[in-house]
Order: sequence, then C-alpha cells, then structure tokens
Amino acid sequence: MLPLPLDPDSDAERAAAEAACAHALSVAQPAVAGHFDELRGPAPEPHTEPPEDHVAPEAAEPAGRGGLREPWRRFFGQLGRSGWAELPQRAAEVQAQILRDGVTHNVYGSDGVAVDRPWSMGLLPFLVEPGEWRQIEAGVGQRVRLLEAILDDAYGPQRLIADGLLPPALVLGHPGYLQALHGSTPPGGLRLHVTALDLARGPQGHWWVVAQRTQAPSGLGYVMENRLIASRVFAEPFRELRVQHLASSYRALVDKLDALAAPIARAAGDGPPRVALWTPGPYNETYFEQAYLARYLGLPLVEGADLTVRGERLFMRTVQGLVPIHGLLRRLDDDWCDPLELRPDSALGVPGLLKVVRAGQVLVANALGAGFLESPGITGFLPALSRRLLGEELSLPALPTWWCGEAAAWAAGRGQLGRCVIRPSYPDSRHFEPVVGAQLDAIERAAWTRRIEADPEAYTLQLDLPHAQTPVWQPGGQLVPRTAILRVYAIADGRGGHRILPGGMTRIATRDPHALSMQRGGASLDTWVLTEGPVDTYSMLPAALRPEDLADYRHPVASRTAENLFWLGRYTERTEHLVRCAQTLATLVAEDEELPPPVLEAMSRLARDTGLVGWGVPSMAVAPRVFERAVAAALGDVRGQASIAYNLAALQRVAGSLRERLSPEASRLVRAMGEEFARRLRRPRPEGIDEVSALGGPVPGGSVPELGSQATLAALDGLAQQLAALTGTQTDRMTRDDGWRLLSVGRLAERLIGLSNLLKSYFEAGALAHAAGFDSLLALTDSTITYRARYQGRLEPLALLAALVMDETNPRSLACVLRRLRTELRKLPDPPGASDPADAHATLLAHLPEQGVGLSLAALAEPTEADRDPQADRAAVIALCDRLSAAGSSLSDALGQRYFALATGHDRRLAS
Repeated sequence: MLPLPLDPDSDAERAAAEAACAHALSVAQPAVAGHFDELRGPAPEPHTEPPEDHVAPEAAEPAGRGGLREPWRRFFGQLGRSGWAELPQRAAEVQAQILRDGVTHNVYGSDGVAVDRPWSMGLLPFLVEPGEWRQIEAGVGQRVRLLEAILDDAYGPQRLIADGLLPPALVLGHPGYLQALHGSTPPGGLRLHVTALDLARGPQGHWWVVAQRTQAPSGLGYVMENRLIASRVFAEPFRELRVQHLASSYRALVDKLDALAAPIARAAGDGPPRVALWTPGPYNETYFEQAYLARYLGLPLVEGADLTVRGERLFMRTVQGLVPIHGLLRRLDDDWCDPLELRPDSALGVPGLLKVVRAGQVLVANALGAGFLESPGITGFLPALSRRLLGEELSLPALPTWWCGEAAAWAAGRGQLGRCVIRPSYPDSRHFEPVVGAQLDAIERAAWTRRIEADPEAYTLQLDLPHAQTPVWQPGGQLVPRTAILRVYAIADGRGGHRILPGGMTRIATRDPHALSMQRGGASLDTWVLTEGPVDTYSMLPAALRPEDLADYRHPVASRTAENLFWLGRYTERTEHLVRCAQTLATLVAEDEELPPPVLEAMSRLARDTGLVGWGVPSMAVAPRVFERAVAAALGDVRGQASIAYNLAALQRVAGSLRERLSPEASRLVRAMGEEFARRLRRPRPEGIDEVSALGGPVPGGSVPELGSQATLAALDGLAQQLAALTGTQTDRMTRDDGWRLLSVGRLAERLIGLSNLLKSYFEAGALAHAAGFDSLLALTDSTITYRARYQGRLEPLALLAALVMDETNPRSLACVLRRLRTELRKLPDPPGASDPADAHATLLAHLPEQGVGLSLAALAEPTEADRDPQADRAAVIALCDRLSAAGSSLSDALGQRYFALATGHDRRLAS
C-alpha cells in the first residue's frame, strides 16, 4: 500500500489526513447493490484468464464496503479535513472556468434544433490505479491491433468471411463497409489513427469493453479541457498523486499525421505537408471540442465547403486561392464524406473525395470504411478472430453478445431478453435507441421477440452489465454514487504503433443510470491515471524553429472563415450603429423636451432606415407615443431582421463559427451581450396593456419596455460598453492576417453605409437648422467631444461637414473611413486568378473615390455659403451620401465574389 501522499511529518498532519478520509466515508452514500463501488471496494486483482465466450459476468456483491479504496484514501488525505469546506468554492471555480472558456455542447431537442449548453463536468475526478491502467493499456492496444487486422482483411483478401469467421451480412451488408474502397490501401497502410473504446467495470471490479468507435471518435478536445480545469482546481492532489500527463499523446498524433502526409506532399512538390481538422460545422453537437482540438493541435479547422477536388487532389479554398491539403483528421462519419459516391443528400462532404482517397493523394484519419466495426454484432466474433489473427486470447473481454442474425446465437439469447440490452446492428432506417430488457414487461418482451424474429440481422443482444458507480460531489456536501463509463483513446504514434492516452473521457449518468450520453443529460469527469514512476512532463510546445522554417509559417485563411470574419465585422459595426441610434432616441424621450419638427422627422427617418421601426409606423411628429412604443417593442425582437436583438443573434451565430479564431474572452463576450440585453429589457407588463409591434399594432402577451425608462437606457448603455470591449478585442487581440484584414474591411464598409445614411437623414429633413439637431447628430456619430474641442459654441453646417465628412483624423468621418478602407484593400491578398494583382486591387478600389470623399469642402458648402441658409440646396451632400452608401454595398458584393465564393475561373491559380 502506498503511503498517504502528504508523507506527514507530524501527528497533527497525519490526524488531519485520516480525519478527511473518515469524513469522506461519513458523507458518502454506498453504491447500489450489485454495482462495484469505486469509492469503497478494494481494487481487484487483475484477472489473467478472460471469461469464457458468452458467459455472463458474475453478478456477485462487491466486497470491501468498509474503508476507502487506496486511490481515494490518498486523494482525500491530500485534500485534508479543511479541504472539505473549500469544495463548494472549487465547484464554483469549475463552473466559472467552463463559462469563461466558453465550453459548450449542442443538445438537440425533439424538433431537431440544436441548443448551445454549457459543458457538464463533475468536481471530483475518476481515479485509476497504476495496476489497473497497465491492464487497460495492454487490452486496448491488443484490441486496436485486432481491429486493424480485420480492416486489412475486409478491404483485401476477405479470408475471414470465406472461412466463416465473420458473417457477410455484418461486413458486406453493413452500410459502414465501403465497397468502393475495396482493394485500396491508405497512406502508410494505417487505417485507425484514433480509436476509442468504451469500458465499464463489472460488479467484481473487472473491466469490460462495451463499445468501440472507429470512424471519427469524439471527445479528445473535451478530455484536454477537463484536464486543464481539474488540474487547476485540485493542483496539489494532482501533483502529489503523480497523475500522468496527456500532452505527449496529442503530440504523437500530430507527428504521425505529418509523417504519413509528408510523402504525398513531397511527390506533388508542395513542400511541408498540410493537415487540417475536418468538422461537420458549428451545429454539430461537439463543435466546441473540435474547434478547441484544432487550436490545441495547431491544425486549421475546415468544413466540407472549404474543400474541393481538382483532378485527383484535394484543395482548400482560401482567400489566397487553392491550397493543397495532404491530410484530414476528420470528425465526419463515413456516409457524409462524399455526396457523389456515398450519401447524395450530404451538404457536409466533399464531392469526389473517394476518388482522391483511391489515388492515395490524401491521408484521411481515420481511414474511410471503418464504420462496420462499430456494430455491436461484431463483438461476439472478436474472441475467435483474435485467436485467428493475433494468436492471442483477448486480455480485455467484451460483454457477452449475441448477433440475432446467427440462428444459434438467437436461440441462445432469446431466453435471456430480460437480462440483455437490445441494440441495433446497423445505423440505417431500422435504427432505434437501445432498449433495456429489464425495463420491459412480459407483453413488451413478447412484442420485441416478434420484432426480432421478423428481421433478426438488424438486432444484437448484449448482456446488461451493472456498471460501476463512482462518487460525485453534491452541493449539499454529500458524495452520491453515479453510474460511470470510461472512454479510452488509442492514438497512432510516430513509431508504427499505438499509444494509449493515459486518461480519457469518463461519463456519468445524472438521472437514468442507463443514460450516460451527453445528449441524454449525462455529465463528464476528468480521468486521473496514477503512476508509480515519473510523470511525463512533455509539453505540446514544438521544438525550436529554424530560420528556414519561418519562411511560410502561417496557416492559410479558408474562404468560409474569411467570410465569417468579414460579417463579424459588419454585424459588430451594424449593432453599434443601431445601439447608438436607440440611445439617442431614448435620451430624447427621457428628456421630454419639445423638439422642432425637422429634428423629429430626421430621427423618424433614421429609425425607419435602420429598422428600429417599421415603415408603417407614424413619425415622432405625428404620433410620438406610438412611435416610442414601436421602437421599444422592436429592441428585443429577434424576428425583426434589422433589430438590435436580431443582429446580436446574427453576431453570435457568426462568432460561433469562428471558435478556432476568437479568444475565449471574445466568444464569451458575444454570448453574454445577447443574454444580458434580453434580461435587462425584460420586465413585468402591467395588466391590460398590450405590447406594440414594430408596425404599431398590438401583440398579445409579453412585456413592453418604456423607451425613455432607466431600465432601457441602462440596457442600451451596458450593451454599448460590451460592444466597445468587443471592438477592442477585434482591434488588439487578433492576429493581423488576411482574415483580420477582411474583418476590418467589413467594419469599415458597414460604417461607410451607416454614416452616409445617417447624414442623409439629417440633411434631407433640414434638422441642422436647430441646436437639438446638431447635438443629436454629433451624439450619433460619437463626435461631440471632437467637434466642441475645435468649434466651441459654433453650430454651423460648414464646421459640421468639416468634422463628419472631410476630417481624415476623426474615425467617425467619411473621409477617415474611406482612407482606412483604401489602405486595407491594398493589403488584401492577391485575388485568386488575377494575372496582375495591381489591376485586381484597382478594381476593388474603383468602387471608392480616388482620394478623400471625391469632393472638396468648398464644393459641398458652396450653395450654403452663397445663400447663408443652412437649409438651402442640400442636394450636393445628399447626393454624396447616396454615392458613398452605394459604394459600401457594391464593395461588399465585390469582395464576396472575389474572396468568399471562389468561382471556377478563380480556381486556376493554386497557392503554394
């Protein structure tokens, strides 16, 4: 028995450690009878002989319900008696860190709509002792070797089928077997680069394989996030228990992918290999961890729309042109990968990908076609296959399994329906959620028997194993047992084998003991593998770079990413503009002063132009109360396509697609803006008062914020501050690459449109003849301080034009926006397909005036100066505003056609 990790020097320290262990026992509920107790039962002796095939694990009562198991004795001893009082604070730190990092998981409702929810992580870790891990490590490694051998045979000579060791229906008849790849060999001959096995501990403490994931196993990103949080919250126990680190396994995966992709790159003369992580997109349930993993591994994150096939090669669409891709770490199941040869309705795949795979011109990890190994029907045949292919007995057994398509197996399993879980053999139209036989009554079991007999191949019976239960801390201070399952990952290393990630994803059931998936309300725990030797201190930081390595050391920016960044800039600027307009309106209403009709008309036009109210709403001059209520009602209306709430939601959607690009602070800020704005606007509605829609009509139910109320002003002010912070992150916290430059161009184009329409509204209405019009326009352009510092006490249109149109030092003037736009446009990458980049940039610049705003101040002011009348002949300013607003829109369209939607003609130029 290892000593308590404290190695206490004094009796007081030893007593504190023993008191902590005693307290843990006093507040811990025992595991349910028939389940192994991870907290109390002693660690089992590793069995040397696997159970006989199709023999149920012995459902014996686990022994040792007295003291803590050794790893937990060490954990709580290190925690100390005083550490118990800190557990609520540590639990709060876990949740706060999850929110800070923006760790989420998409949960799908019955309507198929994904809801973004915070990741669920328990406070205490799942502990695995060194001896146990050695057994798991050996058994998982053996399994992966066996699965590789089965794949080699299935896509090669198919001797296992010919010799009757594998039923053809489970291989050739499985939709996961890709006949189009029969006879092909992947780069390096390796098919399984990342394999996941779900393990459960039985009543006597033995580990059993429950399932295997061989297509695109999920969770590696969450594993690392859990580790970073748990090791920070329990820093001392983590260090003193000598928990094995994870980073070297991730490094081995990257090194292996690079090594396998390197020959493809060399043969094509492309230089260093380019490997990307292929995601189904932001609506996938585990998109966060895919983006997190891409960032951690240093791989670009791509979707199917980012990729294209030319000839027999794969390319990524970027703003620089087509960039060759030599390897893909995929998170997309097989049938979605190529709509030409697999699932035709897939919008996630790459047409022609299988052609590139057959040509050996791209590494796909895991190799396509491994899906049939995930069928539970395969499990019952693995012991015999291990003896045949490896000459070994399985050291880590699988649960007794009966594939009903085999008459003898169905005959053996039919009478045990109440002790089994009924699982689908194929992921097709016959798919159903696994059914626990013990939860069926006699009538239901008879119905399932008839159903299986009608189509026996579609069903597999697997013995229902009472999973071990691990302690989970509850806010009340108790330790409650929860059913646990451990997902272990085997990762291809750089030496021709696999290494087992020393840890993994432990999932627990929070309600239904059979519901361990995150979709059904499960939670996760960090998995601590304890070691008796030295801890691996490897870091993911790569070796030192050489000068020649830096020549082309940057990731290309995918066209989709660039477009999302462009719209992130536009939505940010557009929302800022809307908020400033709403603030000005709310302030005018709150001051309750009599405003001149031209000022009211200008504000009404501006509100209609920006979408703060509908076009059918009467102006402030005609029906001020109706107008105010319409603006107030529209603030939080996510259905109004120009409302603040709608643009906040659009901003959040775009930011959600850029997780690999944005800092956690920026992502968290974007999420918080919409939530806090909606919360601040929401208040009880007085009885009998209906909400006013954007068209001025009543809408039953809901609440109506008063436009000039302190609550509305506070909501708008808070949102304005958050938007200023977001602008700061975009300005100072992002790399100045081509993607950031397009974000900046998007912001500037939107500002050009917004400022032009704003000035036009005020000049058309003649509002500048009044002090209130002057003041409100300066507030809307955030130029009050600038103007007063230069022209104190002077309310003259000429001075206003100088400040808001001609001043290249005022970031809210048209001339400054145009100057910055011209600068950023010249720094954009050469457009794909351009024979002369200078001419291509000139085409973009042609949308804008060559210099300044295209007119002199004298030309704009001449009619006004001649007549000495602020309202006379405003046509020149209005015409300029129309031209510049149209220029911003046409420039946006041109950028989209040039960089975001790469047409065939643009694809001729390949970026190297």
